Amino acid sequence: MSGRRQADHAIDPVFIRRWSPRGFKPVQIEPDTLLRFFEAARWAPSAINSQPWRFIYALNGSEHWDNLFGLLSEYNQSWAARASALVLIVSKKVFLPPDKDAVVQIVSHSFDTGAAWANFALQASISGWVTHAIGGYDRQEARRLFSIPDDYHLEAIIAVGQQGDASHLPEALQAREQPTPRRPVQGFVAEGTFDFSDV
Repeated sequence: MSGRRQADHAIDPVFIRRWSPRGFKPVQIEPDTLLRFFEAARWAPSAINSQPWRFIYALNGSEHWDNLFGLLSEYNQSWAARASALVLIVSKKVFLPPDKDAVVQIVSHSFDTGAAWANFALQASISGWVTHAIGGYDRQEARRLFSIPDDYHLEAIIAVGQQGDASHLPEALQAREQPTPRRPVQGFVAEGTFDFSDV
């Protein structure tokens, strides 16, 4: 792993090894392999066990691929075309709690779904695959194309694949094809007060 990623505190290396490349090998992923990543997502923490995450996926070369791939911005299509799978993540904003007769708002729907996505990404990394979350896609068209109801929030599209040579990427992206560092813990943790100087 690049020297740009060094932990300041003792953590499992799995957290440092996970990163978001854009250079993919043009390989197929077995459905059972992808299901392992979804299984990890399944066990994420969730408020009142509401489990608001939903995943819509397409394997590269399948009849469903063009639908998801076509949602991406031209910039993201330039590198995601070689991904093995694309996964659209949405979160449900309402929930019928146990022993209740009316749905309630899930104020933490995106928070909980983010936890599921992190589990997915870490299991992929542990299994020798890489993932890259994409925010640049047509949400309005995604909602129309997949008939996603209004009580679901569209989160991100995830590219899944095996890391490959970056030489096929546009030149500007080749220079960025390396793990990024992170700010130190002291930059986002404060005891007992809001003491942050974000710009």
